[in-house]
Amino acid sequence: MDTLVEMTNTAASFMQDGGVFMWVILGVFAIGLAISFERFKKLSFTYHVDGPSFMNELQRFILSNDIQGAIRICSGSKASLPKVLKSGLKRANQSQDQVQNAIDATALEVIPRVEARLNYLQLIANISTLLGLLGTIQGLIESFAAVASADPAQKAELLTVGISKAMNTTFLGLICAISVMVIHAFLSSKADKIIGEIDEFSVKLMDMIGTKQVSEEE
Repeated sequence: MDTLVEMTNTAASFMQDGGVFMWVILGVFAIGLAISFERFKKLSFTYHVDGPSFMNELQRFILSNDIQGAIRICSGSKASLPKVLKSGLKRANQSQDQVQNAIDATALEVIPRVEARLNYLQLIANISTLLGLLGTIQGLIESFAAVASADPAQKAELLTVGISKAMNTTFLGLICAISVMVIHAFLSSKADKIIGEIDEFSVKLMDMIGTKQVSEEE
């Protein structure tokens, strides 16, 4: 309990010494965390599906000429990949170009949703770093101003304390920026995986539909 109280007091003192920019940085970081949580939820649950397993299940319906069954499987999911494949399946009896156009149109609608707000995380990381530097500069200006009117014997001590306080904002800004950058890299990899599966399995669907159409003509 004493350790917790001591840590709380240390954190409070750290924030107070850094000045107003400490709270601004924390506010920006909180926005970054909110965006990260929303994106993680969407990319991990709403937009994501096990691509290979889903495609294997879809393939069984297509090869058995049950296109409507394949469409029903896609309709039962809110993920991005099924939406794109569903648009192609709806035109399975039309030409390859029409199937491709339907897939491309849906992909252009779906992919921006997958990538939405990820660029904000990069911006927040940069802003956190710059706010930290800005807070440090402000702290140094105040320190030198205080030293200029101080007693000569106290100047070194005042300058040391002032610089130490000024560096708090840089420290917090970098910690927040690094954290957001790591989160951004993680979420971007999940988005890239979803988009990659859309590209991969769209091509495979086109191939299956084309093979099916050729076999029917023969």
